[in-house]
Amino acid sequence: MEHNERMKRGFEVLKKMGRLETMLNQKELYPDLYDFSVGYLFGEIWTRPHLTLRERELITLAANIATARPTGTHSHYRSAKHIGITKEEIMELIIHVGMYAGWPALSLAVTQYTQVLEEDAAKEKSKKNTTRVGRKTK
Repeated sequence: MEHNERMKRGFEVLKKMGRLETMLNQKELYPDLYDFSVGYLFGEIWTRPHLTLRERELITLAANIATARPTGTHSHYRSAKHIGITKEEIMELIIHVGMYAGWPALSLAVTQYTQVLEEDAAKEKSKKNTTRVGRKTK
């Protein structure tokens, strides 16, 4: 597949996941790395047949939780939410994986997911406050 087609497919996946602004640090540091991430990882791997985007997101979260990844998991929690995976489903995933991967992996996953929920709630509150400030009161 041609590079431009891979990149296009990668950006389509990232858009569906609500992550067009992700990995920009890679683009700034070393554009080839960004091209691999967008074009190959998301344009090739995430678009392969037989698994849905939802299934791939759940698998990725499970792998990140099981291996106690210090980074990357936060953005996948947000992507999961963006594509319709519920808090209850994520918590069940954390519990299930934690029983196989161990309590420390479960504990880290809970800490990371809590951080995402708190950060997202703060952003929503800030957005609502900004909207209110801009309105005229009668």
